[in-house]
Amino acid sequence: MRLAEIIELRPVPAAGLLATLTRRCPLSCAHCSTSSGPRGEDTPAEALRRFVGGFTSQDRPEVLMLTGGEPLLRPALVADLAALAEAAGTRTSVLSGMFFAGDGRVPARIMRALRHVAHFSASIDIFHEREIPRAQVFRAMHHIMESGTDVSFHVAGTTADGAYLADITTSIRTEFRDQAAVLVNHIRPVGRAAGWAAARTVPLRDAVDEGLSEAPPAPCAMAAWPTVAFDGTVTACCNQRVVDARPVPEHLRLGHIAEDDWAAIRRRCQESPVLRTIRTAGVGSCADCRGLARRPAALDAAERAGSRPAAGAMDALGARLQYEAGAASLLRRYGSDRYAPLVLLGGHENGEAPG
Repeated sequence: MRLAEIIELRPVPAAGLLATLTRRCPLSCAHCSTSSGPRGEDTPAEALRRFVGGFTSQDRPEVLMLTGGEPLLRPALVADLAALAEAAGTRTSVLSGMFFAGDGRVPARIMRALRHVAHFSASIDIFHEREIPRAQVFRAMHHIMESGTDVSFHVAGTTADGAYLADITTSIRTEFRDQAAVLVNHIRPVGRAAGWAAARTVPLRDAVDEGLSEAPPAPCAMAAWPTVAFDGTVTACCNQRVVDARPVPEHLRLGHIAEDDWAAIRRRCQESPVLRTIRTAGVGSCADCRGLARRPAALDAAERAGSRPAAGAMDALGARLQYEAGAASLLRRYGSDRYAPLVLLGGHENGEAPG
């Protein structure tokens, strides 16, 4: 499964499920959005197995994305979830910080965990490279590619025109001959980076999210996929402030994996009037959205707009148009505009890479 296929589905309500497996991670990267480290909570394993085991061929997400922390600290759980998902027709993607690749090899327990995984992505940036050298990450990724799994890289940089992003993207393209897609993001002042990342390191739309300027309402594709947080709570948004907040803002809380099944979570995601309004028209910045409960008039307006007879059709139309616009179009809004075409690398029909 190519990375572009996953990104294309991102605006489609309930087309995917994001699941965090643990907040633990052996690495201590200075920009970690989840502030992960050697100690941290694990998402309840049996509740996750039960929840994913409830997928059916008639009612399932297209994609299950496993992340953390470092999800491969729980390789048996990764293997179980991917196998359960595959049995229902759902394809699994794993995002790893590559803690295991210090010698360039992939341990047998990791390879077993990836047996039912359709896509594997490695995080690499200037902070990861201080702990796991680039050459070793590349060597391990070659082993995973050779096993038949499609691979990609998630790259983060401080500025779009920085020398690091130019160097690492060129290095990946050369090493993997354009057969590994690259998703480039900019570092945000969130998690461990909150104490040092300045507003100048992120695009204007993220400065808006931090309350540094006013934001006009705009459709939000990030309110489309349910996200399983570390305690099993399911949110309608993957924004780290939403995932970590307790209580979760009521309009962004979809349920809990110990109490609800996929069908209930999917239905709430697709049919919530407020979420429909957020996806089709927006309610301002991310901070505005998180704070809707403190603005009763705005919350009521979003509820009314999303309850109109045509609201469901408008939601579906907006998702379809974004899907048809493609992965690069979405990343121009949410990732790096300059490097957005790199998400299309790998598996080209005509053998040519994007520029």
